[in-house]
Amino acid sequence: MDKNQQHLLLPPQLEPSWGLALQGEFQKPYMEALKTFIAKERTGPIPIFPPPQDVFNAFAFTPIDKVKVVIVGQDPYHGIGQAHGLCFSVQEGVAVPPSLQNIFKELKGDLGFTIPNHGSLTAWAKQGVLLLNTILTVRQASPMSHRGQGWENFTDEVIKVLFTQKNPLVFLLWGKPAQQKCGHLLALQAHHHLVLTAPHPSPFSAYQGFFGCRHFSKANQFLIQHGQDPIDWKLQL
Repeated sequence: MDKNQQHLLLPPQLEPSWGLALQGEFQKPYMEALKTFIAKERTGPIPIFPPPQDVFNAFAFTPIDKVKVVIVGQDPYHGIGQAHGLCFSVQEGVAVPPSLQNIFKELKGDLGFTIPNHGSLTAWAKQGVLLLNTILTVRQASPMSHRGQGWENFTDEVIKVLFTQKNPLVFLLWGKPAQQKCGHLLALQAHHHLVLTAPHPSPFSAYQGFFGCRHFSKANQFLIQHGQDPIDWKLQL
């Protein structure tokens, strides 16, 4: 295993507060199996996204004590140069995918913001929006190709840790996979978080209730009500 691969799944790559909260996961058998699987995939002929240094970017940009909003995605974009460790986000200079285009349309409809000319959501992450994919790696041109290898166990623990935070959080669950992932949140009647659901922003479902959900303004209203600074959802052009 080369240096980058060895670095990929070790706790030091996590931001320190996350490393402390999740350190026990890296000792479990499923994580050892996941390390082996990813190392083998990285040596194969098909590229794996995102690159090793970006796999844990959601945690690097958003320390656990800074999280205000959680957006749950599925797995990384599987095209060249797209995925960089934040769900729904692509790096500047990369064409904005259809689902993200629809997120921007809803953002404009909700808050009146001008749609940006790029798809990087890093500015949200730095303000406390955890952009969490359920699965953190993928094979090029093969969506969900790393399903069932262990990432789901890891992100289940992430959500469990978030749910135990004292500060009230906002969970934005777009589409059935995200809602099933956080089903235990939906089932609980008494908790101090805000859980908002809507159809996925994909072109196949956005018109079935994603457009008009106003999740961005509702999230900010909740944060303000609980004494927290709202998210500046406007992205620089």
